[in-house]
Amino acid sequence: MAPSTSSQSRPGRTLLALLALILAMGGVMLLQKAFVPKYGLDLAGGTTVTLSPVTQTGAAPSQESLDLAVNIIRDRVNGTGISDAEVAKAGDNIVIQVPGAGQAEVVRLLGTTAELRFRQVLAVAPAVITPPSALPTAPATPSAGASPGTGTPKPGTTSTPKSTAKPATSATPAGRALSSGLTAPTPAPSVSVSGKAKPSGEATPAPSAAASDQPSAPPTASDDPLAGVDLTGIDPAVAEQFRKIDCTKKDRGQGTQDNPDKQIAACSTEGDARYILEKAAVKGTEVAGATSGVDSTTGEWIVQVTFKSKGASEFAKVTGQITSAQQPRNQLAMVLDGLVISAPVIEEPIPGGQARISGSFTQKSATDLANQLKYGALPLKFKQSSIEEVSGTLGADQLRGGLLSGAIGLVLVVIYCLLYYRGLGLVAVASLAVATILTYATVVILGHNANFRLSLPHIIGLVVSIGITADSFIVYFERMRDEMKEGRRSLRVAVEVAWVRARRTILIADAVMFIAAVVLYFLAVGGVAGFAFAMGLTTLIDIAVVFLFTKPLVALLAKLAFFAKGHKLSGLDAERMGREAPAARTTVPQEG
Repeated sequence: MAPSTSSQSRPGRTLLALLALILAMGGVMLLQKAFVPKYGLDLAGGTTVTLSPVTQTGAAPSQESLDLAVNIIRDRVNGTGISDAEVAKAGDNIVIQVPGAGQAEVVRLLGTTAELRFRQVLAVAPAVITPPSALPTAPATPSAGASPGTGTPKPGTTSTPKSTAKPATSATPAGRALSSGLTAPTPAPSVSVSGKAKPSGEATPAPSAAASDQPSAPPTASDDPLAGVDLTGIDPAVAEQFRKIDCTKKDRGQGTQDNPDKQIAACSTEGDARYILEKAAVKGTEVAGATSGVDSTTGEWIVQVTFKSKGASEFAKVTGQITSAQQPRNQLAMVLDGLVISAPVIEEPIPGGQARISGSFTQKSATDLANQLKYGALPLKFKQSSIEEVSGTLGADQLRGGLLSGAIGLVLVVIYCLLYYRGLGLVAVASLAVATILTYATVVILGHNANFRLSLPHIIGLVVSIGITADSFIVYFERMRDEMKEGRRSLRVAVEVAWVRARRTILIADAVMFIAAVVLYFLAVGGVAGFAFAMGLTTLIDIAVVFLFTKPLVALLAKLAFFAKGHKLSGLDAERMGREAPAARTTVPQEG
């Protein structure tokens, strides 16, 4: 029985949709001026860094600590979005391979020890002190108990999970009893979209009306960032370092292996503020986990941190000690790799080992902070024993061999299709060409927008996919020929009936292949994961080509007398079908 009119496809519209998709991808490539894929370490070269562990006793590190370090560094690599980067053990060393030129900076950041510390803030100031001549004169004496710090704390407040504390947007934070120091006209936290403070001119005390008309005074000793700051408990050597530290430099002291048993001077990650920090109260190794999410009550992004048993007691102790302190000493800085990534105000003691950081976070900034807290603490210290730039010459030779084998395989598939299917084989050849175009455009676009880098394992996956794509065509063509042989149906009817049955087989086969690729991708690393990614990508492209090109094209060709009347070169002639030639006139349902 012939399919109903409603089940008939509109092949012209489908082919136009595919053409629009190809043109859109071409337009993206043209706008981005991206016409060549990015290549991985084995094809384009890159950087290889070997990290050697350093222990306090000089003994060899335990394999458990090395495995943990490898996992943490690998998580950092995956978090940066670098494609085809590899992190692996080599004896007692860790080898990091990052593809592409100019990746040395990324490798340096990934390979540093990046020990996480929680430290009380003792003093804070902007990175650059504006001379008094450029600012209105502030009142000489702040209100009683006012915090003398001139800087702006990092936004966000840390509290227990039972309460929700938003960052203050005025001089009087809401939601808790205020000391006289917090009600004084001290600078309010400047909340930015990144969830971190921006010490700036807004962070200076408000000018007095009486002094606003006075002539500018020349710079004096008040240029000292610690002028008027309570220096009680601050090591003079650290205070001097605080005065000299230059947070405007690119590195800003990043990678500094700070001693947890000593006070330090440090910069913020943006380089807009500098801090004097107390000895480490809690080490990053005591962080059990950190997640980002949306508060169900306020709708704001928050970061939840969970501590291990020892860390929980240490965190409860330090938060209990600094809660009643005057600003900025009621802030707890999180120091990663020698830089302050966040310094929220502690509003109340936090027992139980669970804390929540809230502020003007975006989804990205909250996720970044959670990842830094979760993956920031390595169990070992490392030194970079070697840094090598890898040439892609050897990989280029292997690439030529891989492309040659792929070309031979493709030619054999084309010859087989043309000999066996004759005219119908041209559909298979055209479908392979379309699949090639879509695959190439996808690889180029992913390379320039998602940092995807084509490597030898990817090439292998793409070559193997030629057979997968050819299988889909063969399933459809054979089903169509069977319908014509057994049911003595006309070609146009057989095209539709065979498609209904063949697409189920095609989808099942591709689904099995795609599931296998996904499982392999998540369970494997390095080159094997790259192979799985290529297999999964080409499987999706195969489905798109069969549905958007192969079937519609066959439906259009079925209207031509060359195929409909079974010409000997069509591949659908009566002799090959094992039946009599079709009648000159065949009743076919009208298409909508």
